Amino acid sequence: MLRLDHVQLAIPAGAEELCRPFYAGMLGMREVPKPAALAGRGGLWLESGSVRIHLGVEENFRPARKAHPAIAVADLDALARLLSEAGHEPAWDDAIPDLRRFYVEDPVGNRIEFMEG
Repeated sequence: MLRLDHVQLAIPAGAEELCRPFYAGMLGMREVPKPAALAGRGGLWLESGSVRIHLGVEENFRPARKAHPAIAVADLDALARLLSEAGHEPAWDDAIPDLRRFYVEDPVGNRIEFMEG
């Protein structure tokens, strides 16, 4: 193996406009164009540095409540405040000693972990 290329999370049909402000706005990810052959399927491709998240439309969508990406960030407290102020309340977890982290749900209920980088 060389590297992890991207993580895909499912979203319901038509949820792109609900997810875009969260991922591109609050998290500061950049939306990148999908290849023409995939663009008609809906969803969003986003990236920030080496972190790539693909949001793919899934029929009979159910949010990922356990499986999740974990993203290291430079200022965990600032991100927690930003998310909280926007209604995405962080759930802090101290189960692993010496690791500051929290979980939050994206606008469609997918679990995302953020940890101190």
